[in-house]
Formats: sequence, structure tokens, C-alpha cells
Amino acid sequence: MTQPIPTSIQEQLFTEARTVHAFESHPISDEQIRQLYELMKWGPTAFNAQPARYVFVRSEAAKERLIPALSPGNVAQVKSASVTVIVAYDTQFYEHLPSLYPAMDAKPFFEGKPAVTEVAALRNSSLQGAYLLLAARSLGWDCGPMSGFDPAKVNQAFFPDGRYHANFLMNIGIANPSGIYPRGPRLAFGDVAQIL
Repeated sequence: MTQPIPTSIQEQLFTEARTVHAFESHPISDEQIRQLYELMKWGPTAFNAQPARYVFVRSEAAKERLIPALSPGNVAQVKSASVTVIVAYDTQFYEHLPSLYPAMDAKPFFEGKPAVTEVAALRNSSLQGAYLLLAARSLGWDCGPMSGFDPAKVNQAFFPDGRYHANFLMNIGIANPSGIYPRGPRLAFGDVAQIL
């Protein structure tokens, strides 16, 4: 077991971190986006399958393609974010398993089994999206994950061949204080967990 990380880092990642709804004008460079990916990619997934795919929507033209798919209340936060990430999943992620998981031939578990593949891709891309959020926070960025959008419209605009499917969106940037709302309550341990 390694040593616990300092409380200040735990606060940055969890207890003091907030979902942000408005951002300051602050660019994120290609290099910073690559740094973010290089950090988050180490998070574990089943069979090391890594089904998540990411579209970093940063330019005004790309945001204009995304806006028609958003719920009206999410338009302003996407416009203000330095980058909005479409966290999607590859419905044929298993094609990479021979190189990603050489310990055994795991490809037959998924190939030709769309129901199994869909569940695995959604579950593990969600995990990878959470790793992306924590990596962004660890690098000093603020985040606002969102599900207020029409996935079919995102898929049509960004993944027209149908192989990738949008899972959720995440805005990343520097928080504008006006976009930080009072923290909502959390459920108590006894309400959600048990120790057997």
C-alpha cells in the first residue's frame, strides 16, 4: 500500500471541488489537452479495453456543431468553457483487445455480441470519463460534467458512421465564481452502503 495523498490534494479532487456551470475566458492548448490524456489514460478498465473516445470541442466552429444538441440551459456553459469534451465509446473496442490485453484472447467475449459490447463499452467509458474529470482537477482545471443533451444529435454531428456513441459531455476550464452554485447535500453512508 502506498501512503495516502495529502489532505490538500484530496480536497482539490473531491471535497472542495465543485461542478462548474460558467467559466472564465482562458485557453487550453493542444499540449495541455495531450497532457490531460496522458495522465488519465492509466485508469483501469475491464480487460484493459479502453473503449472511451474523446472529442475535445474547442473551436467556435466545433461548438456551433454541438450547440443544437444541447438542452437550452447548457448552451451558455458550453460557450464559456475552454473546451467541452464529448466522452463517447467505441462499439467495436474489442478490435484492439489483442494488443491491449495480450494475457488471453478476450475478443470473442464481445465480437458479434452487441448487447454485451454495449454494456461493457458504456460502463468502462463512464469510468474513463471519471478518470478524465479527476485528471483535469489534478492539473488545476475546473470541470462541469453534463448529461443535458440529445445523444442522437451529437452522434449525427460528430460520429455519422455510427461506430462511436456519445456517453456524456464535460466542460473544462477555469471557474467563473458566478457558475459555482451552493453545494448540494450528499447521502449518508448508512443510506447507501453496508459492510457485510
